[in-house]
Amino acid sequence: MDESASALNKHRIPVIDRMMDLLAMLERRANGATIRELTALLALPRTTVYRILNTLQIHDMVRRSTEGDYRLGPRLLTLASRAVVDIHGFDLATIARPHLERLSAATGEASKISVLDGGTVLVCATIEGKREYALTVVPGQRLPLHAGAASKTLLAHMPADEIERVLAAPLARHTGLTITDARRLSRELGRIRRQGWAEDKGEYSPSVRAFAAPIIDRAGKAIAALSVPFLAGSAPGHVEKIRVSVIATAGAIAADLPAPRGA
Repeated sequence: MDESASALNKHRIPVIDRMMDLLAMLERRANGATIRELTALLALPRTTVYRILNTLQIHDMVRRSTEGDYRLGPRLLTLASRAVVDIHGFDLATIARPHLERLSAATGEASKISVLDGGTVLVCATIEGKREYALTVVPGQRLPLHAGAASKTLLAHMPADEIERVLAAPLARHTGLTITDARRLSRELGRIRRQGWAEDKGEYSPSVRAFAAPIIDRAGKAIAALSVPFLAGSAPGHVEKIRVSVIATAGAIAADLPAPRGA
């Protein structure tokens, strides 16, 4: 362990470590967890888990359902959106929101903005769809880099050396349509860059399709992906309307982004 790491460990606060362990456990459990389950999973005293959860609930960092299980709370989404602001120097979620609202109103489907974060794809802004059977999209969800329309869009626009690193690692199979062959995925990424949009025909969830397009900043960098997921089996005319609308909306969001600092 180097000196800097040793110094950091020397000044750690144990209760914050336990709080982060608890939040990480809830992150991995999409359906939430009870105090009993968290106590067993984390090997912590029940009173400790209860006090941490109670404090986090006061700050809206976790929510308790009527059944008694705890899930991550909406305050975390606000913090995540501010992290995106810190990266880009502007509030992407706020800029995109009216565009997402118009997109979802026009298609009836949910829409979302995703960004790269720590080697995965993070959904940072969503709007629910009003159409019957519209899918539910969850802000804060993390997705793999190689499966799904938004993920492939972001991967396609990463620097070449980073793409090579992703393709060199094992590619997990989520459905029978997940592209797990590196050469085939490389060809797919090239096609996405050329045509300016990506399609998911059921790579992450077999019953879900999606279209995505990059949001390009004034410096020519893809900083996010806009996507619309929808159920497989939708009418061809509706599917084409989604594709065209996604491309147009990504361009409209890009046009509203501020110029780089110092430009």
